[in-house]
This record gives sequence, structure tokens and C-alpha cells, in this order.
Amino acid sequence: MTVRSKAIWAALGASIIYALNHTIAKGVMPTYVQGFGFTMIRLLGATILFWGVSCWIPAQKIQLSDVPRMILCAILGMGINMLSFFKGLEYSTPINSSILISTSPILVFIFSAILLKEKLIYTKIFGVVFGFFGSVIMIVFSNEIRTDAPNIALGNFLFIVNSAAYGLYLILVRPLVKKYHFIHLLKWLFLIGLLLDFPFTYPEFSQIQWDSIPIHAMWNILFVVIGTTFMTYLLNAYALQNLKASTLGVFIYLQPILGVLFAIFMGADQLSLIKTMGALIVFGGVYLVTKPTQKTKIL
Repeated sequence: MTVRSKAIWAALGASIIYALNHTIAKGVMPTYVQGFGFTMIRLLGATILFWGVSCWIPAQKIQLSDVPRMILCAILGMGINMLSFFKGLEYSTPINSSILISTSPILVFIFSAILLKEKLIYTKIFGVVFGFFGSVIMIVFSNEIRTDAPNIALGNFLFIVNSAAYGLYLILVRPLVKKYHFIHLLKWLFLIGLLLDFPFTYPEFSQIQWDSIPIHAMWNILFVVIGTTFMTYLLNAYALQNLKASTLGVFIYLQPILGVLFAIFMGADQLSLIKTMGALIVFGGVYLVTKPTQKTKIL
């Protein structure tokens, strides 16, 4: 198997894990674990795993000048990102999560235009408007009544906050990724995130009744810690090193589609008219933002 083939399988594996995560994590919340409590489980587990793996690679010293950026990246990527995702999933549904999380490329483009002064292209601007409109539809018109989704509109809004924080994190972390081995970088980011999130996550974490959690829910928790957090970072890192951005772009669309199909197959959610409309508009916006365009069409 060639390196490119391995990288494609790695990207596919990461996309599948992410897609399954929406339904699997929802299977634990809010019955057994609340959103912030789940965030602490994920941060604690990932911190232990990355520090353990880092013992097998050459040590790398972090420069003092990079510490402020690392703290900011941890606030965005391991703080706001994870807190808003898990609390959003606690309040909303797996399909809403799968669809709205896919707005991340749109928000990355917005932040790149603001912070990196990237040129504004007409089609990408239309894509931003489309994606925003689709998100508003899903937030404003989500009127389902479900016992496991107590506040769908708020949960959907938190998914947008999650995507925004993650999009900004991706931009700010780029210089650090080029400078440090990704495992050493991630072990510090997760440790900082664990410490920063502790005041918010510990109260719900301390309320978890571990002896009352059934085996299937424990497997769900392990999947989120080992699969969604640890394995996906490793798989994505390998894919990013060996695939072009245009190739990786295909997987942007694959993840939400797989996530929706898996949620329906497991009976965890249903695809309503509002969700379908919102999804089509959001996917249209993501397509316009990520598609290659002629450089002459700029503002």
C-alpha cells in the first residue's frame, strides 16, 4: 500500500470516527453524564494518553515566547470548543450536531480574511452568507420536543460557537504545528485545557454516578476518549502530512453525511424538513467556500 493510500485511509478513518461520535456521545448524555462532565473525562483521558505516547519520541523543549499562543490555542481548541460541543450535544440532537459542525470551513475562511488578510472572493462570500442562513434556519425553527434534548435551539447555537472556536484555533495553531512535533504540542495543549476547564467541568464531573453507568455507556465514553480524541488527532496528522488540501476537502462533506446516516440507522434521530433544508443550505455554503476559484474574482 502506498503512502498516499495509507493517508486516504487515515483521513477516512478519522471522518468515520467523527461521524459516529455525534450519536455515540449523545447516548451517554444527559442520562448518565452532563456535557461539562463529559468534557473533563475527554480532556483527562486525552492528556494521559498523549503524555504517555510522548515518552516514546524525542523530547522537545517549548520556547517561552510560544507559551501565550499555546494558552490561547488551549482556550479555543480545548476550552470553548469542547465545552460548547458537549453542552450543545446535551441540549440538542446528533443530526443537528453533524450538520452544524460542518460550518467550520466557513468560519475558518472568515477568520482568515480578518486575521490573515486573505483576499475576499465573490463565491466564498456567497458561501458565507449561505452557510449563515442555513444555520439560522436550524437555530430559529428547531421546535422539536424530546426528553433527551431539552433546549435544541440553544444547543444548535452552541454548535456554531464550537465551530467558531475550532476555526480560530486552526488558524492560530498553525505556527506551532510547524515548529513542534504534534504529539508534544497536543500533550501541552490538552494539559493546559484540562487545567483551564477544571473550574467549569469538575462540578458536573463530581456528580457522575459511576456505579450506575451501564457497560454500553462506558464503552461509549471510552470511544469518545480513545477514538474521537486520541485516534482522530493521530490519523488527521498523518493525513495532513501526505495529502493535498483539495483531497482532504472531500472528507469535509463525508463526515456530516455519515453522521446523519448513522444517527438515523441507530434510531437516535430523525431527518425532518427543517433539518434537510438547513443541511442543504449549509452544505452549499461550505462547497462555495472550499471550492477552488479564479483569483481574478476578488474584492
